[in-house]
Amino acid sequence: MDIIQAMKERRSVRSFNGEPLSPKIISDLHKAIEQSYTLFGGKITIRLKYFDLKGEYRPSTYGVIKGASDYFLMAIGESEESALTAGFQFEQIVLKAWEMGLGTCWIAGTYKGSQFDQGEKWPEGESLKIICPVGIPEKQRMLEKVMRFTVGSDKRKPFSDLFFEDDFKKPLDPENKFAESLRMLRIAPSSTNSQPWRALVKGDEVMFYYKPKSPASVLDTGIGICHFYETEKYNGFEGKFEKVSDSPTPPEDWRYLISYRR
Repeated sequence: MDIIQAMKERRSVRSFNGEPLSPKIISDLHKAIEQSYTLFGGKITIRLKYFDLKGEYRPSTYGVIKGASDYFLMAIGESEESALTAGFQFEQIVLKAWEMGLGTCWIAGTYKGSQFDQGEKWPEGESLKIICPVGIPEKQRMLEKVMRFTVGSDKRKPFSDLFFEDDFKKPLDPENKFAESLRMLRIAPSSTNSQPWRALVKGDEVMFYYKPKSPASVLDTGIGICHFYETEKYNGFEGKFEKVSDSPTPPEDWRYLISYRR
């Protein structure tokens, strides 16, 4: 499986077969953490840890996590750069896990004082913001299918509503040279399927914006930009990111985040 296939097929998994991960798989996951990278600075720390949860964990808004005992923990700083990096860097690990035949499920929240935070010391300025079970997927339960339908997990906004060319009134041509990379961004996961990302293409430059729908909007956009950049690399392009001071003023309440130049 290549990374494009992983992006297309990956889904959130809440039911696992309960089998402990082998030492080889754990070693490969630690390697995935070590090899993940960021281009945006900020502060994040990612760890993999075993928990004895007696078969299930019940986060407040994500249904029941069943059969998982290994969890990624991610502490994040308070800056915008940290949130962008968190989405961009951890999605690399999530995609690698899927390529390995493993399931995951992003879970965001506050875990201070919980079993996930007990005994953990994080670098100054960081706190635990994301946990993510990882394991061998079990067959989807009906509850999971209902949840995916309820939040519209398999639905995405039209390409023409997300990506624009030259100005914010002209939808991007589906044959534009950045179209494939942006299509992979479009299918990225986001909290409650909010899809906060927007992009404006001008020549060789893509300017990324986001709609501030929730505290996770920048992190979610980082996930999408990971899909975009990994697709660029897959196709032989490795452009550079930079924050410009003269980005076009967007409509509504969109906020400029970062630019990419091929």
